[in-house]
Parts: sequence; C-alpha cells; structure tokens
Amino acid sequence: MAADEGPVRIGTRGSPLALAQAYETRRLLIENFPELAEDGMIEICVMKTQGDMILDKSLMELGGKGLFTKELDVALLGNEVDICVHSMKDVPTWLPEKTVLPCNLERETTNDAFIHKDGSVKRIADLPDHSVIGTASLRRQSQIMAQNPTLKCVNFRGNVQTRLRKLDDGVVDATLLAIAGLKRMSMDGCATAVLDWDEMLPAVAQGAIGIQCRSEDERSLKLLAALNHPETKATVDCERGFLEALDGNCKTPIAGQAKVVDGKIHFRGLIAMPDGSQKFTISSEGNVEDAVEIGRKAGEELKAQAGDAFFKMMVEMSPQQVLGQITK
Repeated sequence: MAADEGPVRIGTRGSPLALAQAYETRRLLIENFPELAEDGMIEICVMKTQGDMILDKSLMELGGKGLFTKELDVALLGNEVDICVHSMKDVPTWLPEKTVLPCNLERETTNDAFIHKDGSVKRIADLPDHSVIGTASLRRQSQIMAQNPTLKCVNFRGNVQTRLRKLDDGVVDATLLAIAGLKRMSMDGCATAVLDWDEMLPAVAQGAIGIQCRSEDERSLKLLAALNHPETKATVDCERGFLEALDGNCKTPIAGQAKVVDGKIHFRGLIAMPDGSQKFTISSEGNVEDAVEIGRKAGEELKAQAGDAFFKMMVEMSPQQVLGQITK
C-alpha cells in the first residue's frame, strides 16, 4: 500500500472506551499492513457527539437513534476521516447513503457485568427491596424490574469511569455495564459478577466493534476486509436484522443475542414494557449464511406475539410516562 495515498484517518468518539477501540483498530491495521507502522501513516481523529455532550437527560429523552454516530457520519461523508470506529450497539440499523459498515472486529464477551457498591451482593435477585440501581438502559431496567418491581432505576450516564465514581460515592447501590467495555480498558476486575443471558439478555450487537467507511473508498474497503471477523459479522447481522424488523424506538426495551454453535446460528430475543410488567421472548436457529433472515423472522414473530396494542402503546407513551413507569 503506497505511502503517497496519505494517512489512514480513524474517526472516533473521545471517551476512554472509544479511544481504546480506535487504538485496537490501529494495532490491527499495522499487524495486517506493516507499512502503516511508519510515523504519520495512521491518524486518530477525535470528535464529540451529541450523546457525549448532553449527560443530564436519558437517551430516550434525547431521541435515541444516532446520538453517538451522527457527527462521525458527517465527518466521513465530508472526507475528514476515512473510517469510523463504533460500538455496534450505538449504530442505527440504517446507514447514511454512500457509507457501508463492512467490518466487525472479533467480538468480546457480550454479557453484562453486575457491580455492587461493596461486592456483598452477587445477583440482581439478591438485592434488598427498594435498592437503587444506576442505568440509562431501558433494556436493563425492564429486566431488572421484572425480577423485583420494588427496585428503583435512576438515569446513570457518562463514561465508565464517571459511573464507577458515582457508585463509589454512594449515589446508587449497584450498576450494570457491558463486560466487553470493561475488558477493553483492563477494568473487568471491578465486576462483582458477570450475568448470564437468563438473568440479563444483552443488547443487540453488544460487545462488537464495527468499522464504517465510504462505499466507494476502495483503499478503506481493502483495509477493512482484512480486519473483518466473519463469525462476529454473522451474529451482529442476525441481531440487527431482528432489531430492524421490530423497528424499535428508544422507548422500547429490546434485547437480542446470537451465537454460532456447531456451524449454526442460535438466536434469542426479548421485548418488554419499561417496568418489566410484560415480557415477550423468542428463540430460533438456522444456517450461518441465513443470519439476517433468521434475525428478521424472529423480529416479525415477536412483533406478532406482542400484538399491535403493545407497540401502539410504546409509540404513544411520552418519555415522562416511560420514566414514570420505571421510577414509580
């Protein structure tokens, strides 16, 4: 790859986790293309997104979709960067025209970590009644409250370090974070326990890193083809097919996870009311090459199972009504 093509410019958010993911991408690029090890051949371009700047409101109140990607999309289309590194769970199911997301790095463990203030409680079910849990995720809130409706969930935003500091300060009794992010920052030792899927089904695409580029940028497409992990891409595509079929808005708690076992995709999905009072689940499996269709069909079946009334209610609920359900 010729040096006269200029540096590879990597667009990323500025949080410690986002930077860790960008530098991991840089490491893999150099590993696969040693010529990029020369000084100046890779640039890390940091930018703030709307989701990073407004921390006193829940993601639901801000509108949810694209909050952590829009500014990166603009930079990519404006040729300010060549590739953008994303946490896949933040990426909407639609992409801007003239961009593609052809690459998923090998996925980390997808489970959620449970972190208790003093480590004495290991499971959500063992928390005392009326305990306060910090989380900005409706998916987590709904599954927490389905286990114990007396628990109180409060908005908990900011980077990982900020959230853990609030926990140490006694603002809440416990919190949940993706174990993948903690591992990428060598902070997984702070987890009290790692929750299995039966206790807390993770978000669609949790634990996966995706890399986006312009659809006609042949150089970037070649670079990213070498970094793509096919099994991860199949599972993520399956989960995003599920999410797209549900057309989930930011007020609907949705979870979905796929894994490859003995050459087959195994998928589990969930939708719920924000207060956990109703929950609908589905499991399906099939061939890896049919990953997107498996996810899409699971979404359609779950949509039919929940019924039109469920989704009509979710669409009509104001953010205040949803938060009222959670904090009542």
